[in-house]
Amino acid sequence: MPAKSASALHILEHVFGYTAFRGEQEAIVGHVASGGDALVLMPTGGGKSLCYQVPALMREGTAIVVSPLIALMHDQVSALVEAGVNAAFLNSSLDAESARAVERALYDGSLDLLYVAPERLMTPRFLDQLDHLRDTNRLALFAIDEAHCVSQWGHDFRPEYLQLSILPERYPSIPRIALTATADRQTREEIATRLRLGEARRFISSFDRPNIRYTIVEKDDPRRQLIGFIREEYPSDAGIIYCLSRRKVEETAAWLQEQGVNALPYHAGLPQEVRAEHQNRFLREDSIVMVATIAFGMGIDKPDVRFVAHLDLPRSIEGYYQETGRAGRDGLPAQAWMAWGAQDVVQQRRMIDESEGSEEFKRLGRNRLEVLVGLVEATTCRRQHLLAYFGESSAPCGNCDNCISPPQTWDATDAARKALSCVYRTGQRYGAGHLIDVLRGESTEKVVERGHADISTFGIGSDLDEKRWRTVFRQLVARELVAVDHERYNALTLTDLARPLLRGEAEFLLRVSTEKTRSRSRRSAARLDIPGGIPTTLFDSLRAWRAALAKERNVPAYVIFHDATLREIALARPDSMAALGGITGIGDRKLEAYGEDILKVVSETG
Repeated sequence: MPAKSASALHILEHVFGYTAFRGEQEAIVGHVASGGDALVLMPTGGGKSLCYQVPALMREGTAIVVSPLIALMHDQVSALVEAGVNAAFLNSSLDAESARAVERALYDGSLDLLYVAPERLMTPRFLDQLDHLRDTNRLALFAIDEAHCVSQWGHDFRPEYLQLSILPERYPSIPRIALTATADRQTREEIATRLRLGEARRFISSFDRPNIRYTIVEKDDPRRQLIGFIREEYPSDAGIIYCLSRRKVEETAAWLQEQGVNALPYHAGLPQEVRAEHQNRFLREDSIVMVATIAFGMGIDKPDVRFVAHLDLPRSIEGYYQETGRAGRDGLPAQAWMAWGAQDVVQQRRMIDESEGSEEFKRLGRNRLEVLVGLVEATTCRRQHLLAYFGESSAPCGNCDNCISPPQTWDATDAARKALSCVYRTGQRYGAGHLIDVLRGESTEKVVERGHADISTFGIGSDLDEKRWRTVFRQLVARELVAVDHERYNALTLTDLARPLLRGEAEFLLRVSTEKTRSRSRRSAARLDIPGGIPTTLFDSLRAWRAALAKERNVPAYVIFHDATLREIALARPDSMAALGGITGIGDRKLEAYGEDILKVVSETG
């Protein structure tokens, strides 16, 4: 291991095998290593872990990493140990003797990083150990991974994360870094408030995952559409399929097995040992397709997931982004595929309305659903819509279904202008439901009471039904011509982007709803057929060598090397240890441990 005085770049290259930082990584590492607090938002696959692992190796003492999932701890510690780092975890999977051994190593100061669950960290016994480290100047930093778990609005909420606010009070001089792959503005502020990181420096990376293709189709025999997608695009690759209900998970997994797909079910209702076995197989075997509810996925560090499919509409754009982000973590081509239908929207609305949440919770849930429906109905670039939700602008991506095969549209320019006029004439104080009543000329009690039966926009939209008007308003919001005022019960207000349309300088096109959708994406651009002219035989040989080694060491294959590293080896065909050491992802420890074996595989494979 490099000395604690080693530079960030030295550690990055010699421990982790990378020659340069990406994006904001270097700035984050420098800030935290020098003792600053940080709130980091970085997409899955963007290299969040390095943002605290490198400072941990630069600062004196042990870094404490708070992680919510046992599986994630195991994999990250295994990967660090493979790289030659003194790392360990402390959780309920350890027996008493093993846990005591980790505690002794922590007390002795021989660990660089220790991963713990939040509930373990908050025990008096563990806090006493942290006090000892602090008092002997051997507490390096606190890293709070999956920080969105502190948000009570999210489906990953963990109550024990709220207790982490004690850290700045008890250890005020120890830097903290909170990290998450996805958080909208509201969740971002909640993280800062609840973890007392209001003064922390914020690092917000681009949310774009350019290697992921987004494809959304209307349901038309969704099982047939799903199996067609898998057989056409990813017949022998790992993937995740999300379903809304446990019953649908089990039925879909069983059906896929009948179709010859190596599929496994995963949901919270399965026995714990079955869930553990299925997750273990997914992580350690190639070509496993996991069919799951959203109970599966957070913290899954498998880099070679080639596709994420949704057979039901997710609950929000944030959830969709988080779930689809589990594809293509290695940076190689991957795809997010979804089949949706109007019934999905009805079902989601019913679930929100019948939930036990407060009216505020239900109101936010309905709004998030409407924004998501705006994405699936979009006629323009999917990625632009997705990134706009996180406050990021972009050009059309050329790598989504709408960019590749623009959909049929109808000219809704006149309808959109009427809708905008109605928003203005009613004072920009009402939600879509009331505005639609006005446009359609519905003399409801509230329309009459508010005097809206007498304004110029009353009844001017009677030619469109309520469903079509809702589509118009969703797209006005999605395209940011209209904003939602959450403080006034989802009242719609005009934005500056509405001006060109109102002045007759822009058009407004909407997707034509099709009864039958038999869309097939263009395989060549999204499929991972060993791209870039890689010698398939050598790549396969390297994967086979890695698989045997991973089985022997009882770790996931990607803990040894990512596919991207094997791909680079296969392309470069290094013939010396020096040449092999220049491959991305091969640090000093891995070069020493595996270099001769890799060179042998390369030399023996034609």
